[in-house]
Amino acid sequence: MEYVLTATKTEARAGSYYDKIWRLYDLTFKLNGYGRSLDQYFASHPPPVSRGSSILDAGCGTGLLTLALLRAVNFPVSITSLDLSASSVTATRKAVAQSEGRRSDVNFMQGNVLSLPFADNSFDFVVTSGALEYMPLEDGLNELARVITPRGHLLHLPVRPSLTSTMLEIGFRFKHHSPRDVMQKTAHHFKVVDHFKFPPLQAIGWSKTALLAQKI
Repeated sequence: MEYVLTATKTEARAGSYYDKIWRLYDLTFKLNGYGRSLDQYFASHPPPVSRGSSILDAGCGTGLLTLALLRAVNFPVSITSLDLSASSVTATRKAVAQSEGRRSDVNFMQGNVLSLPFADNSFDFVVTSGALEYMPLEDGLNELARVITPRGHLLHLPVRPSLTSTMLEIGFRFKHHSPRDVMQKTAHHFKVVDHFKFPPLQAIGWSKTALLAQKI
């Protein structure tokens, strides 16, 4: 597949790669309990949205965060699930169609996180996991900040250094950013509201944290 939407060769390769392995990627995250961990996280940290809020899942993969948001938010919102990989977007569409809840709240789009096809200040809440590791961190955060409304929020689940994340880097061909770099570059546009460390017994805690930040 040709990726005319991409801004970098690195991300183009990532998109093509995920078109090939999306089934393995989807199965991995269904088996490892990440979805349950996200449900528990949102139960104790409700998404900072209200009725009618606009939400972007930037780099949605096969829909893990999109589905968690649908389970967590019990009032109408507008969710856009975007990914560079067309196969991943298709998988997310299918997963949402098979889920319970307000499936009509979700729209689907193929697009590049480094060049989002949206106007400035379009979204009240942006969530992202597993996308910024494929691009220059500052460029990715700059683009996400551009589309977030003033005082809107970003939820970023960065990969943290660990043996597990090293293995994931090899398997899924990405590179994590250092925690210090993540915090420093996030602070260029946002005020960090909460930095949550998942319990060590949860599989998601072996590789990720949750960083909630509000646009300055």
